Amino acid sequence: MALLDRDTFERRTGIRTADFEHLKKIPLLAGMTDDARMSLLADATVRKYPRGTSLFMQGEPADRFFVILDGWVKGFRQAPDGHESVIAVFGPGESFAEAAMFVSGNFPISTEIVADARLLVIPRNGLLKQLRDDPDIALKMLASMSARLRGFVQQVEQLTVKSATQRLASFLEKLVDVDEGADEFELPLDKMLIAGRLGMQPETLSRALAKLKSIGVVTEGHRVIVKDVAALHAINDDDD
Repeated sequence: MALLDRDTFERRTGIRTADFEHLKKIPLLAGMTDDARMSLLADATVRKYPRGTSLFMQGEPADRFFVILDGWVKGFRQAPDGHESVIAVFGPGESFAEAAMFVSGNFPISTEIVADARLLVIPRNGLLKQLRDDPDIALKMLASMSARLRGFVQQVEQLTVKSATQRLASFLEKLVDVDEGADEFELPLDKMLIAGRLGMQPETLSRALAKLKSIGVVTEGHRVIVKDVAALHAINDDDD
């Protein structure tokens, strides 16, 4: 396929310039030239999904994967008795469901939009064709997936080394818009999903929020008031 110019690429895929810049930071798409990235995403499409939308169900054919541009997605498994277990919560800048395309061919979990989302949907067939046509892209993607695996190992390590309070502080740090002073924002998820995202029980999350009050972090429903952002940053350097 001939390379698309940027204007044609944007019209075809819906990937804006700002989106394209963010995609460069995603491990799965990092480490390659802009032309290679555009070639790989030539059949992708940006789509909007309202909260409550089911993207796919466990066991369905894995014919696509996703990159989150905005919003949040819950991954879960459902037992025969209807009990739901949250496996993961994916946020902006993260990709998901790609491994199923190469391994089992079926989605191992179900997913649901838990905050209005804008996703980049990448079809399996187009991706595999690009990988076959350009082995260099395949090698770079393999290197990127290896880097992502190292990132997962670091996340697991954080669950064992960092305290619940530090993990919560790290999550809140990503939601503030300033480096110092005060800030206010809305939590993008309900507290049960945040607890699942951080690998803790809801009651543990409540205790961690209570501990953060000592540095001026106050919650009013879904509203969070941070009186001293620098103090929030410092939490991760302290022992709990």
